[in-house]
Amino acid sequence: MLTFPQAIILGLIQGVTELFPISSLGHSVILPQLFGWTDVVAAQAAKESYFLAFLVGLHVATATALLIFYRATWIRIVRDVLLSIRDRRIETAEARLGWLLIVATIPAGLAGLLFEHTFRVIFATPEYAAIFLIVNGVVLAAGERLRRRGSRGDMAVVRGAPTGRGPIPGGPLARGPIARGPVAGGPVARGIDERSDEEADLRLGGLGFPVALVIGVAQTFALLAGISRSGITMVAGLVRGLDHKDAARFSFLLATPIILAAGVYKLPDLIGPNGDGVRVQVLVGSIAAGIAAYLSVRFLTRYFTTRTLNPFAIYCVVLGVFALLRFA
Repeated sequence: MLTFPQAIILGLIQGVTELFPISSLGHSVILPQLFGWTDVVAAQAAKESYFLAFLVGLHVATATALLIFYRATWIRIVRDVLLSIRDRRIETAEARLGWLLIVATIPAGLAGLLFEHTFRVIFATPEYAAIFLIVNGVVLAAGERLRRRGSRGDMAVVRGAPTGRGPIPGGPLARGPIARGPVAGGPVARGIDERSDEEADLRLGGLGFPVALVIGVAQTFALLAGISRSGITMVAGLVRGLDHKDAARFSFLLATPIILAAGVYKLPDLIGPNGDGVRVQVLVGSIAAGIAAYLSVRFLTRYFTTRTLNPFAIYCVVLGVFALLRFA
């Protein structure tokens, strides 16, 4: 049965690794095996177990932390999406961003409903997790390399990026610099870390629906233990022209509904027999996960103003090789 120390440790691991681009599922598979937690390992592989109930709490706690951190953004998005439904047209960048997130969520949602259980049973082993963790590291490094190749000077461009707050003009939107360089009306651009959330929403609202769909499809690979949801969606964003901060923001916003939906979908496991005897441990682990997730997203939004994915790529490859040698 799950102990309180195990619940806290697994909660902290979930809260950190779900947002850091290093795969929460991969770590939840590898680390219990390394720690010698045989009961937890057996529960992970079982079709029905207390571990399913435990995952409900961790997912809901992580999504709640993201909702709290981005609460102002979500209020604007939900408000403007509802207005766009009422008016039958998209007039603001926030409404457009909301619909982009909806489009990007659909592929992962469908894949999760159809294949999550199968992938968890078949691929959630230390050996597979180690292999996919190495793949994840290679993908992160490749994404950085492709972004550098695609960059021209010190500018990042997104097709159709809006240039101001308010109604979006009809027809294709003009290309425009989004990250650095001179800003109209001022001799020197503000630093990336000084840009407001509203400005970020304007830039992200300029992503096309095909791009959002590509990022959403990329997110489905996170069903494989070792492939990071945030990592692969960030790479997709970087390759399509986003800078690191905007790619991270879109990734975290995109993760919120899918993580929350996964928790709500599995709620019967927590309420039913699988939750018997572990509900207090679920509560303790969920609190740990929520705190860790909030601190992680707060750190990463600052980290990606100036840093890259390369340190995480190295970490994933090193841990993956070590785990593969250990369990092969």
